[in-house]
This record gives sequence, structure tokens and C-alpha cells, in this order.
Amino acid sequence: MKKFEELPLWQILSVVPGVSWPALPSPGGAAVLALLFQFERSQWLPLDQLRQCQLQQLEVLVRHALATVPYYRERWGADYEPALPLTLERFATLPLLTRRELQEQFENLKSGNVPPGHGGMKEAQSSGSTGTPVRILKTQLLGLFWNAFTLRDHAWHCRDLRGKLATIRHGIPAGEFDHWGQATNGLVADGRSVVLGVSGSAQAQLRWLEQQQPEYLMTYPSIAAELAKLVVAGEHRLPRLREVRTLGELLTPEVRDLCRQAWAVPVTDVYSAEEVGYIALQCPQHEHYHTLEEDVLVEILDEQDQPCAPGQLGRVVVTSLHNFAMPLIRYELGDYAEPGEPCACGRGLPVLRRIAGRVRNMLVTAAGERYWPAFGTRSFARIAPILQCQLAQIEFDLVEARLVTVTVLSAEQEDALRALILSRLPPGFRVKFAYREQIARSAGGKYEDFVCEIPARVTGGSR
Repeated sequence: MKKFEELPLWQILSVVPGVSWPALPSPGGAAVLALLFQFERSQWLPLDQLRQCQLQQLEVLVRHALATVPYYRERWGADYEPALPLTLERFATLPLLTRRELQEQFENLKSGNVPPGHGGMKEAQSSGSTGTPVRILKTQLLGLFWNAFTLRDHAWHCRDLRGKLATIRHGIPAGEFDHWGQATNGLVADGRSVVLGVSGSAQAQLRWLEQQQPEYLMTYPSIAAELAKLVVAGEHRLPRLREVRTLGELLTPEVRDLCRQAWAVPVTDVYSAEEVGYIALQCPQHEHYHTLEEDVLVEILDEQDQPCAPGQLGRVVVTSLHNFAMPLIRYELGDYAEPGEPCACGRGLPVLRRIAGRVRNMLVTAAGERYWPAFGTRSFARIAPILQCQLAQIEFDLVEARLVTVTVLSAEQEDALRALILSRLPPGFRVKFAYREQIARSAGGKYEDFVCEIPARVTGGSR
């Protein structure tokens, strides 16, 4: 285990009159700092010790689920013997919980006896970017973990919390604020933040950023890419910008390169889901991710439900260790990811080499084979004046290229673009073009370069 590394020298805010240093934070703030203090040590534990810590929590969670949640009582009752000790091998025999089951079994997945110390409950809902939204019950306790992991992310990437944060995203109020958000508000001395919605054009967003001159920008990768393209083309620059933070969508190497070209700053990503909160944070020294073992058990499984080896792409299955209102145990999230080797940074937290995206971002053939297409859409602009592009598989052998362009493409430009797209597809595909005034984002404000629109009942997948 590595020697404990000191937390950044943030100014903790005191709530006790007459005491400013050392600070005495609120009870909720003290709980967040207590978690962060433990996280700073647990990140250096070897993986086998992390797994033993997880097993302690898993055993409590599994017993709670079996005793108080109708779904698990019915699903496990005849086969699971609670008197036997829980091992990782035994845990891996529990059946997976699918997204469809979460949608259909919402009432049966509720616990009938949530421990009082977990605080009040509220219902949350995913944006539905993979199809029908899912609902989930959460307790106040989960908010403490969320805040602590947010502070871990700030600490890992050495952010100056007194700087100005600009956010462009959907679903949070637009405006100006005297703090960075719920994780820091009232706990750590921080700077101002400004928030803008996603509905405006990239040009309008960049003009807004130029007026705000932030040190930090947080947005979706697709928006960061559009802004970076404008900057590279010679439009407004952001001389004070120190970091681009992304969330909510697949972050590709292409987008990272664009941001570095535009601003010469690092791009830092987070991996989270509404159902379980944070799943992984980008390593401070590398572009891969560390799973947050203190709150989730992450499994990457192949089609036979066996653990994937490093470098093998598989399905993301998560267990939320602290949601006792609606336990999600071995929940198949709908994402694909690739595990990696242990990290050279020394942290014992497992590595996700890359997050590949949702199942709806996979190309599927009539034979049931699946591919992750990589079209290199940035190169499209070298062929024709394309402002925005989305590729959609609408039949087993047909991809529709939905384009927003300055002018309708010539036959020669369409032929060149078609040839480029077909070079990235398996043999036998066709490409057709559809011109749009704009390509709308999802209900959650997100944008996908490629989507498979063949119904799941036809492909045999889950969207």
C-alpha cells in the first residue's frame, strides 16, 4: 500500500460560529470528508484486499435484498442459502438483472425495510437514450458517496476550485452560481460557475464561453468536439482554459485530439449512470479509467457471462453496494467496455482501458454478428462542407448518413463520402444520404455519431 497522499490544500468551510480554523463542517460535509479520507487510502490497496472489503459490504447487501426485496426473494429463494459465507465465486452465480427487468419489476425491486440511517428516498429516472427510460429509488446516503467521488475527481486532477467553471449540458438550471455544485457548496471554498443549455448553436456557445472566460469547461464530448472545430478553424479562443471535462457520452480519441489541438489542455472524462451513480473516473496519469470499487462492483462479462480478459470487449455489469432502497445486484447496464492491466500509477482500483458505448451503438448483421464502427467522421469535412453527421443503421445492410451541410453535396462528393463510409463497414452494406436542417439530441441532451435503429426484438439485443 502506498504512503497516504495529502489531500489538496482546499479551504474547508466551518459552520460553527467563532470557529474558522480548523474548520468544523456540517454533519453531511463531515461525512463526505470522512469518505474522501478513506478513499485516499483505499485506492492504494491491492485488488485482493479491495475485493475482501467489497465482500463484507456485499454480504450485508445480499442478505438485505433477500430479506426485504420481493424480486430477489422470488428469484433467489429456492437456490440461495444465506447461512453460507459469500465468496466472489458464489456471488458470480447469482442471475443477472436486465434493464428490461428493472423497467418491468420496479415495484418488486423496492425494499420493504430501508435502514433509517440511509436518509430519505427519492425516485430518479434515466434519460432513456437507449430506449425506454428506467426508474430507480435512491436514498440520501448515495448523495454522500456522489459528493465524495466528485471531490476525489477534483483531487486526482488537481483542480483549482477557486477558478471559474462553465458547464454546457442538459437537465440542470442555466444561470450563474457562487459555487461549483452540490459537492463543494458549503463545504469547500470554491469559485463561481455558469451554466448554459445545449439548445443553441456551437457558434453561440463559443461566443458565450468567450464572454465567460472560464478556467474549466464541462460538457458532452460531442459539444466539446464542435467547439474545438470552430477554434481550430480560427474562431474565438479561450486563453484562460485549463481543462475540458466530459461526461455522458462516449469520449473518443478523436475528440481528445481535437480539444488538445484547439486549446492545448487535458481532457478528463467520467463514467457514470443514473441507475448507480459514478462507475469510474479517469486516471490522473493516464487516459484510461479506474473503477470506483468503494461503491460499485464492476464486472465485464463475455457472451457466456464469464469475466473478460484484459483487452477483451464485454458487457458492463454493476452492483451498487450502498443502495438499500432498491438494490441493483449484477445489473446489466447496457454498456460495453474493455478491462485493462493493472495501472502503472500504483492504484489497486481496476482499469477500464476504454468504454465502447451502448449496445445501440453497435452495428449488427443479419447473421447476428456485432461490430463497433469507427468512421472517423472528422475526415468527412475534408470531402465536403459537412456541419454535422449521424450515421444510422436502418436495415441489416443499409446505413443512412444524416447530414447537415452548407450546400447539398455534388454527386462526386457523395460518391467519395460513400466510399469512405463503406471502407469502414463489413462487405455487403449500402449507404444512402438524408439531408437535415439539424440532428436533434436525445431527451437527455446527448448526441450519438452512430446508432442502430433495428429493433432489439429483431437483433436479439437489449436497447
